[in-house]
Amino acid sequence: MARMVRCGLIQAQCEWSPEKFSLVQIKEKMIAKHEKLIAAAAKSKVQILGLQELFYGPYFCAEQNIRWYELTERVPEGPTTKLMQKIAAKHRMVIVVPVYEEQMPGLYFNTAAVIDADGRYLGKYRKHHIPHVHPGFWEKFYFTPGDLGYSVFETKYARIGVYICYDRHFPEGARILGLNGAEIVFNPSATVAGLSEYLWELEQPAHAVANGYFVGAINRVGKEKPWNIGEFYGKSYFCNPRGKIIAQASRDKDEVVVADLDLDMIEEVRRVWQFFRDRRPETYGPLTAQTGQAAAAD
Repeated sequence: MARMVRCGLIQAQCEWSPEKFSLVQIKEKMIAKHEKLIAAAAKSKVQILGLQELFYGPYFCAEQNIRWYELTERVPEGPTTKLMQKIAAKHRMVIVVPVYEEQMPGLYFNTAAVIDADGRYLGKYRKHHIPHVHPGFWEKFYFTPGDLGYSVFETKYARIGVYICYDRHFPEGARILGLNGAEIVFNPSATVAGLSEYLWELEQPAHAVANGYFVGAINRVGKEKPWNIGEFYGKSYFCNPRGKIIAQASRDKDEVVVADLDLDMIEEVRRVWQFFRDRRPETYGPLTAQTGQAAAAD
């Protein structure tokens, strides 16, 4: 029998502006919105669910302002992780929960907690690659680069990895997730049309092909006030190990994307394309050399 896992992705707009609502109010409203969407996913019998990057607020990195440090939480001790543990256990659902993590005052990470179907906290991934990119992705002001490696989490239904937003532009970590045994990689994101849309359906299917796993790519939707950095274009999707998009959301609506993933396809594809066998890591030294040293070697 095929080893089928029903997975879901939630994309959602943050329509509450910090000009009109307090950060506490925005967070409460976004969590309440997501509770309803999670319930809808449960009704569709989703077993593994991924939420969008920094899901409980707007994409605040469009400005550089210390007020947003108020959204940080400890992981797993913080209230959002604890709440999602209860929800995961209630629905017997694995949930990937992206939050703004405080390790200690002044040390913050862009993090995703991974919660198993019985509500157990399995661990967290901290975003490694931190952008500082026009028109308004000023993340180096907010986040320390991740320091926990590229972990794969053994959940009730599948082995999953996490790669957050800007990470997706870097193939090295995506390969490590494959080598570490990931069957499904979730990429919670926040990205706008003018900047990245032409890459959205290229890079992550390429990671899926190169590493022989499924990818769940998540983006938020809409424009967020008071900033005007562009339209978050949704189009969240699942693709299979052949790089084919098998389920995709709309461009502009709050939505739960649901797909049945046949994990047996991973072995089927890897028996044809044996990329892990044919790697040549002994030749990849320049990847970890300093830029100047690599240039000198050339």
